[in-house]
Amino acid sequence: MFDFSRERIIGMLLSLPAILFCLSIHELAHGWMANKLGDHTARNLGRLSLNPLAHIDPFGFIALLVVGFGWAKPVPVMMRNFKKPKRDMALTALAGPVSNLLSAFVFGFIYVLAQKLCINQLQANYLDMTEKTIQLWSMGLNILYAFVAINISLAIFNLIPIPPLDGSRILDSFLPQKAYVLYHKYEQYISIGLMAILVFTDMISIILGPIKSVIETVILYIPQRIFL
Repeated sequence: MFDFSRERIIGMLLSLPAILFCLSIHELAHGWMANKLGDHTARNLGRLSLNPLAHIDPFGFIALLVVGFGWAKPVPVMMRNFKKPKRDMALTALAGPVSNLLSAFVFGFIYVLAQKLCINQLQANYLDMTEKTIQLWSMGLNILYAFVAINISLAIFNLIPIPPLDGSRILDSFLPQKAYVLYHKYEQYISIGLMAILVFTDMISIILGPIKSVIETVILYIPQRIFL
């Protein structure tokens, strides 16, 4: 399952800026939404920031780096500060994945535009371009693509309804009270079991891989129509 070839290691290193940004924008969005809805906990703790050091969870960071799906250190939220706790908690949870999808869309435009510029450069100056220059263009495109792919991966992974992922907090708002109490009574066991299955098997790739591909195709379609 784990590939530590030279190419894979280089790919992981190139993806580091994207990972740090995607995790940071995700958690910033949670804190921003909670703050707007009346809970200022994240703001008071300095979590309304794009500084990766404020948000990195070591295990989630490694998982995102190695298997392509991961998580950050959760932004603390006090539901009692919300006017409508279940609804506002769901909106706060949803803000993270939405911010990643919006970021993926923005970087999708930048990536496709860079592709267009790269193609034009190759067509106009191929004979004069050195191998190093071509490699730099390729590296730059790979880094930009990582911002698209990792944003999408982080969004869809966090929508899985497993505590403590965002999907579980969104699910909470739809559960009847009895089911809500039962769900949270056993959430620790559910979380450990399902996370172990997802991380140590190919279930992530099997389930989330096709979803990621569809979203990526949709996000890149518009800029491709415009620029290519």
